[in-house]
Amino acid sequence: MPAYRIIVDLSDRQLYLLDKDIVVRGFPVGIGEMVTQTPTGEFTIINKQNNPSGPYGAFWMGLSKPGYGIHGTNKPSSIGQQVSLGCIRMFNEDVLELAKMVPVGTRVTIRP
Repeated sequence: MPAYRIIVDLSDRQLYLLDKDIVVRGFPVGIGEMVTQTPTGEFTIINKQNNPSGPYGAFWMGLSKPGYGIHGTNKPSSIGQQVSLGCIRMFNEDVLELAKMVPVGTRVTIRP
């Protein structure tokens, strides 16, 4: 059984899915603006929601830091940019793929 964890690298604006210590997928992401930076540190996915309302695209995965999550977007041109209020944005098809693979409780490391 896979032992997935996620690393978000803010400097290269990529989310990496690892099985144990091996990168199995990489996805481009949008991150927080300078004034609303994406928090760094160790978190876990605490909830998942399909088709959330608002600007969260096709899927939401809430992090253990209140108010922050990994989610889709209704603005695909924002991927790769520094544009969010601190959340990690993904293309809708990417967040749906990731959500199928990682359960609630998955560890998420966000590094500068």
